[in-house]
Amino acid sequence: MHSFTPGAVSPPVSVPPRPALSVPPQPRLRLFGSPVRSLKTLWAWPLVLSLLVVVGVMFWLRSQEQASLTSQREEMISDALSLEAQINGRLDGELAQLRMLGDIIDAGRLRPEVFASHPVVLDGLRRFWVSVTWLGPDGRIQAHQPEDVAAVGDTRRQLSDDGGLTGHLSVTLHSASDHPGGLLVARFSAAALLRQKVPWWLASKYDIRLVDQSDDVIAATVESPRDETLAWYRVSLGSSLPGVWLELTSHERVAPWWRTLPVALMLGFLGLIAGASFMLRKQMRSVSRAEEAWRTEAAWRTAMEDSLAVGIRARDLDGRLVYVNKTMADMVGYQPEDLVGLLPPMPYWVPDELDQSMRRHLRNMAGQAPRGGYESRWQHRDGRIVEVMVYEAPLVDAQGVQIGWMASIVDITERKHLEERERRQMEAVAHQARLTMLGEVASTLAHELNQPLSAITSYNTGLLNALSGRPEVPEPVLKALQRQGEQAGQAARIVKRIREFLTRREPQREPCAIDEVVASGLSLLRREISRLGVEVHNDVPSGLPQVVADPVLIEQVVANLVRNACDAMAHQDAPRRIRIQAEAVHAATAGEGAPASSFVRVTVTDSGPGLHGQTVTTLCAPFFTTKSDGMGMGLAICRSIVELHYGALDCVDVPGGGAAFSFSLPLVPPASDDEDHVGDPTPQEIDA
Repeated sequence: MHSFTPGAVSPPVSVPPRPALSVPPQPRLRLFGSPVRSLKTLWAWPLVLSLLVVVGVMFWLRSQEQASLTSQREEMISDALSLEAQINGRLDGELAQLRMLGDIIDAGRLRPEVFASHPVVLDGLRRFWVSVTWLGPDGRIQAHQPEDVAAVGDTRRQLSDDGGLTGHLSVTLHSASDHPGGLLVARFSAAALLRQKVPWWLASKYDIRLVDQSDDVIAATVESPRDETLAWYRVSLGSSLPGVWLELTSHERVAPWWRTLPVALMLGFLGLIAGASFMLRKQMRSVSRAEEAWRTEAAWRTAMEDSLAVGIRARDLDGRLVYVNKTMADMVGYQPEDLVGLLPPMPYWVPDELDQSMRRHLRNMAGQAPRGGYESRWQHRDGRIVEVMVYEAPLVDAQGVQIGWMASIVDITERKHLEERERRQMEAVAHQARLTMLGEVASTLAHELNQPLSAITSYNTGLLNALSGRPEVPEPVLKALQRQGEQAGQAARIVKRIREFLTRREPQREPCAIDEVVASGLSLLRREISRLGVEVHNDVPSGLPQVVADPVLIEQVVANLVRNACDAMAHQDAPRRIRIQAEAVHAATAGEGAPASSFVRVTVTDSGPGLHGQTVTTLCAPFFTTKSDGMGMGLAICRSIVELHYGALDCVDVPGGGAAFSFSLPLVPPASDDEDHVGDPTPQEIDA
């Protein structure tokens, strides 16, 4: 039985040492020992991120465990202190009741024989007092209630009626002389004290015990021993019960974080992620190998497509270009990326043939392209025309569904040029045959006409001589005969020169004035010019240097150019004008030490309809004519004559309407002796 000293100061609250909680080592994250250096390790990223998440969750669980332990301990301390305050308050109240009873005894108002019936004694026994003993100054019992216990000891623990240990409260009694007059002792049941002072909600949370300094249980709310794995806390009851501790053991167990359900779930999650990462790694390696094989195949295909001379074009069902190889792009002068994605009209279509190209495009999109291919004309970026052969075929996907059209394009421009060259060569051969035949006919005609013209000249000369001495003959008749003789002689000379020209004889080159040659050529067409009402302006100055040429042949060139101009203006109502001009041109030197060339250029300009885009090469082709009754040999012969004189024939359109034909004749001949002219080509050879 414990004793205490009333009024003593309570010692400070002390907590016995508690076993330390074991903390498992924290895992450390290790990322493969080396950083990720390439995209080939992408498969490991989910696993690394999952490890980071798991480690973070572990740290969070650890912190939550520590927070739960701290919160539990703080709550336990608060509850223990609150319960200790309640118990001490109750014991202090009981001590006050006992002191009040002692004061009554000290005042002499209570005798031992009525001690058992006193209200304070009865009320204390009804609460949790086990017994109340009144000891005299000599230590003898004066009164005791209940009467079944004879004595009490100050230092021995005794059992209460419910089998638990008891404690005691004592108050010293005083006599009249203030000397100790005995002792008043009240024994109480510790178990009853706990039952009365512990609330039900606190008993549901903790196992509550009163223990002494030897860890012997004085009283408890449960009979089982303390579980050392559960959290517990002790607080001293102080001066109320010296050497007695109030112990609270929590019913709630805070499980270690590594034994919780989230840890098991995370471990399972890591296992799944590891398996998925392994499968992903295997899949990525397979994809990488397939991609590498695809890249190799694509490189081979690109190399083969670039090495092909055939263009490849793919279009979708709307006609949009989805693929163009390098050969196709080079055909039209663009880059493949410039063409991909374009819709008709395409930039390589010929502008003048857009309607025809669009109709052909719609036909092909409708699936009506010729199975044997079709020819088309495209325009290069630099403006030249490209002839192509196009073969269209359906483009289907892996499921067999048509998604567009695939075309192979062959550049046939060179083949077309060769065919055109062969055609022209065949025409030239045919023209040469006809020209040869014409030359033979002309030579025969010249030979046959030479004798009649000579006879006409002889008869005209004899008639003129016979009539010239007679006065009765009118003067106009004599002039007419004289003019007739001149024309017959001119015709004979023309026939002779043409015969010599067709029989590969050299032209009779001689110094001549170009103004006289032009005037002589116009005189041959005087009657025709007057009939057509053409206004001719001969602006050839007379002071030009002389040229070395065959005047008869040059007269024929001038006459032919003027006759063609008159025929071109024969059916127009506008003013019909022809202007003939000539000028001396001195060209620059061809090089250091080379002499400057000088020539006279004669130009015949008309106000007719113009050339209609035709070139001098086309107009001078043998048998090419724009006249319904023409033979197509006039300009061809003129060009041959001019080139035989080391000149050039040219033609251009005149602004405002009309055409201008010009030819040039050198002032200085390129050779001084006849041997330089041996083997000069004939007009037929030059034309061919």
